[in-house]
Amino acid sequence: MRLLSFEAEYNLLKPQCVMIIAGETSGDMHGAKVVRAMRLKKRELFFCGIGGPSLQAAGVRLLAEASSLSVVGITEIFSKATHLLNTLRLTKNMLKALRPDLLILIDFPDFNLNVAKTAKRLGITVLYYISPQIWAWRSGRVKQIKKRVDHIAVILPFEAAFYHKQQVPVTFVGHPLADTSGFKREIRNQKSQKRLYESVKRVIGILPGSRDREVSEHLPVMLASAQILAKRNPDLHFVISVAPSVNKKQVQAALSESEGQAEFEIADNNIDAILSGCLLVIAVSGTVTLDAAISGTPMVIIYKVSSLSYQVGRILIKVPYIGLVNLIARKALVPELIQKRVTATNIATEVSLMLNNPNALRRIRNELLGLRSFLGGSGASFRVAEIACKMIEEECS
Repeated sequence: MRLLSFEAEYNLLKPQCVMIIAGETSGDMHGAKVVRAMRLKKRELFFCGIGGPSLQAAGVRLLAEASSLSVVGITEIFSKATHLLNTLRLTKNMLKALRPDLLILIDFPDFNLNVAKTAKRLGITVLYYISPQIWAWRSGRVKQIKKRVDHIAVILPFEAAFYHKQQVPVTFVGHPLADTSGFKREIRNQKSQKRLYESVKRVIGILPGSRDREVSEHLPVMLASAQILAKRNPDLHFVISVAPSVNKKQVQAALSESEGQAEFEIADNNIDAILSGCLLVIAVSGTVTLDAAISGTPMVIIYKVSSLSYQVGRILIKVPYIGLVNLIARKALVPELIQKRVTATNIATEVSLMLNNPNALRRIRNELLGLRSFLGGSGASFRVAEIACKMIEEECS
């Protein structure tokens, strides 16, 4: 029924049509900025596709919710296989029905590259924003991208060099996080830093991920590490970030099972405010680690998946680190704990090493802030919008 309503609305208005697909929380937010930037250039555009609350708020008619498609790891895909395949079929049907003037794909590679194949068969122009991490694993996918994508807009400088070498049309647009207020904050030392939590001396952030599966896998051990730290340091206060895509009841349930003297606070969807008030954070690997880096917030990065996913990943992944921060820095700037090393004791030990060495903490903070220069200047969304609008004009001319 939703597909028919989309088609009826489009046929009634007959505007230029853009289909956009973002299967992750970060892609939803970055995609919404692109949509708004495109509307400043072309107000009459009709947007539809797959995303979350940010794209919907930007006026995109949603065929499916991104949160229902998001998965963690390789083997975890099987639990959502039927839903993913049904959504893929609906998406392809919408492509055939609407024949959009442009298809914008944001990350989410296995799903999006499948959609791109259908789009190219239908003669639909494809723009890919935020590259799959093929430079890290499954590099053979570049052949698919070369066949199915007309242009790719990348957010990390070394990605552009990779695609140039493969003769794929590419533009480095800068990282969308360069537009956040965290990026604009100046370096401040601990004494002069304005904190949100004035009643306590030191605040540790807990960032358990943007997917329910990530939270269920990581939050209990993160809370257990906090209990160890609180026993050693009674002045610590812990703030838990809850992404809008996460079921808050799941977080509250984990908290109710956490035993000890640690004091916890839940903060909803305000990562920039959390980072501004934290001395350091314990973070599940993902885009949020770059949020922390550009805020100059030291971190311990953790990540766990199923045993089978991990074994497959060890074979396929070709980079020395999992954290974007360390990949950009090209060294172990901040500690990483992966799979069996993700224990409460190990996390607490790494955090304690930072807390007990103010000079090292200051050095890490300054080096993190130095990574800003690799992310490009502000305006990534507008640069993507310019590329997209130009592609529409070329398609319609």
